[in-house]
Amino acid sequence: MSETDYYKILGINKNASGTEIKKAYRKLAMKYHPDHARDDKNAEAKFKKISEAYAVLNDKEKRKQYDTFGSTGFRQRYSQEDIFRGFDFTDILKEFGFGDKNFFTSQGGGGRRFSFGGETPFGNQARRCQTRIKGSNFVYEIPLTLQEVASGTSKTVQFNRAGHNEKITIKIPKGMITGKKLRLAGKGEPGPYGGPPGDLYILSNVYDDPVFTVKGYDLYTNAEIKMSKAILGTNIPVPTIYHKELSLKIPPGTKHKTTMRISGHGLPYMKEKGKGDLYVLVSVNLPKKLTRKQKKLIEELADTGL
Repeated sequence: MSETDYYKILGINKNASGTEIKKAYRKLAMKYHPDHARDDKNAEAKFKKISEAYAVLNDKEKRKQYDTFGSTGFRQRYSQEDIFRGFDFTDILKEFGFGDKNFFTSQGGGGRRFSFGGETPFGNQARRCQTRIKGSNFVYEIPLTLQEVASGTSKTVQFNRAGHNEKITIKIPKGMITGKKLRLAGKGEPGPYGGPPGDLYILSNVYDDPVFTVKGYDLYTNAEIKMSKAILGTNIPVPTIYHKELSLKIPPGTKHKTTMRISGHGLPYMKEKGKGDLYVLVSVNLPKKLTRKQKKLIEELADTGL
């Protein structure tokens, strides 16, 4: 997915102030408003893009999330509806000199209806803004260890809501790997003018582990064997995330950097049966120095054609 640069869309730098953001938006909005750019077939699409950029950058929390996580990460946290939630349409309409009452239905004096595919330029949310606007969603990123992901856990989180500190205990299910979210309905920002509250999303971020690397629900670990064991074959102990040691059979002639799979010993799937796999990267340890006896034996092996 390509990155969306909201700063570039508005033609401002990343250090732009709120006043500069509003000024840039007003200028572009007047330029691309379909009633001002009747000959530009792309005007409506451009107007929607700059409105989206303004909705994000003019909101301190959304701008912070965008600056922190970038376009892709921001989109994982905010839907299109979330972006425009809390957007003050009344002020925007007044900026254009239109009455907010009839702007999205009809325009007097020869003005034309402004819509995108039968919707307002801001989607269904614009229609609801005249009645009850849902409050903004909160996103709370919670760190977890691999052991907590494997077994599930409970976490107490504290956040500020409507000027008050709230503390709640959340049950974290098994398999909540990085990027997975839990939704707590109604725990977000209260809606303006009596609208319903937004939701609270708990976003998982798994700590790095000294033993295992995580790729989705699969785990990766390293094992080292001696050259003689690689040639002759052996069994080696392999740790698991479940505090149980497994015995992995290394067949004779195993090459350096061979990856071996142990099925079903990865992380549990979230809200599904089954688990990922455990992969073991086998490295063959070649000695940098040999004793006289070792060197003699290797030379004898070389004489046999090995």
